[in-house]
Amino acid sequence: MGSDFALVSEACERTQPVFPVNIAIADKNPMVLSALEALLTRDRRFNLLLMTSNGLQFLNSLAHLPVSLGVIGWELPPIRAPEILQVLAKREGAPKIVVYSGTRDGRAPAETLRLGGAGFVSKLSPPERLLEVFAAVAAGDMVFPFVDIQKVRPNPLTSLTHRERDLLAALESGRSNAQLAREFGVSINTVKFHLRNLFGKLDVRNRTQAICLYLETKR
Repeated sequence: MGSDFALVSEACERTQPVFPVNIAIADKNPMVLSALEALLTRDRRFNLLLMTSNGLQFLNSLAHLPVSLGVIGWELPPIRAPEILQVLAKREGAPKIVVYSGTRDGRAPAETLRLGGAGFVSKLSPPERLLEVFAAVAAGDMVFPFVDIQKVRPNPLTSLTHRERDLLAALESGRSNAQLAREFGVSINTVKFHLRNLFGKLDVRNRTQAICLYLETKR
């Protein structure tokens, strides 16, 4: 394995995967999906059962497909990888998940690890590296770039919906409720409703605390 990756065994003994390994893939980029399809269909160790660009379809399909390994991008419409990992963490018999992404979010590998993902691979990695990671994860390993364990802590923003994240970003500019309502095309009461939910999820009392927390997570 490459020196820039850490390999962590989930058990005392490395399990022997049963080939072919059934895989499901979700990525918003059609070119990435096509490239992964070509890569996996040439390798008899893997059996591609699903390709989709929709995160919800990915989750729903896993409920009835015999998938043991899932590969997802960091950003998927209409949900993101952290939300998918949170759902699967509560689902018995869920497949192992590898995040394959070119995100510039430096917290993504640590966040994937914290939420129960089995691996994280940059889209800058060569195809051979990706296949190595798939095989290692299927065998019971966890494969990640170097992650500072001290920084593996909950990110409060992962619990927010897309609308709530957009609203939080807009708060930073000091917009009033009326301005927010115009910008998002909703009523002021709807803005207030979303703000109450937002404050509750972030465990803050007001806009100032919410903005401070938002700026802290961006560092």
